[in-house]
Amino acid sequence: MARILAVDDEPAIRNLLARVLIKDGHDVRCAACAEEALAAHPERYDLVLLDVMMPGMDGFELCRIVRQRTDAPIVFLTAKAAEEDAVFGLGVGADDYMRKPFGAAELRAKVAAHLRRERRERTHALTFDDVRLDLGSRMAYVAGAEVALTPSEYAICEFLARHPGQVFSRDQIAESAFGWDVGAKGASVPVHVGNLRAKFKERGVDPLRTVWGMGYAWNL
Repeated sequence: MARILAVDDEPAIRNLLARVLIKDGHDVRCAACAEEALAAHPERYDLVLLDVMMPGMDGFELCRIVRQRTDAPIVFLTAKAAEEDAVFGLGVGADDYMRKPFGAAELRAKVAAHLRRERRERTHALTFDDVRLDLGSRMAYVAGAEVALTPSEYAICEFLARHPGQVFSRDQIAESAFGWDVGAKGASVPVHVGNLRAKFKERGVDPLRTVWGMGYAWNL
């Protein structure tokens, strides 16, 4: 069982989320706006489902605030048609997105995959010169200083680091790192890789390599 915060201004969507996830044994708290979500203390939840278009503070701004409080997975619920709008959410700290309308099966699969990934047990570390990935705590360090990564950024980082020098397409990375059949959602990988690069470069290292037309590789 996980604690899940579902934020959406549409009552029908909130009812669907609560009904499906409670049936799966989860403890679900629903909020209709950003103010209600923040009052519910999002840092106390294992996963956050977050609508993009809401009155007042929108989902993008709320995501920025929530990400500062928790490392739990954040999944956007978006009715926006343009892929770049959904992908933009990954740049502000989200881990994934679902397009509305979505069905119960997709919702269950997405939630289960994120929760399963969060609970994987790891007992080792990967070390490359000054870069170290602690597989137990799922944290990255450069020269002993922590690099703050989102769960999805860390998952991609770990997957590539486990296969140094090997080139993977964005769909291969998404499927292997996230644990589900992603299809077109591999489009989110370049955004996560860009965020990873920026964070590592702030520490003076660049462990990720782009192979144009093919994908990405761990470069250390």
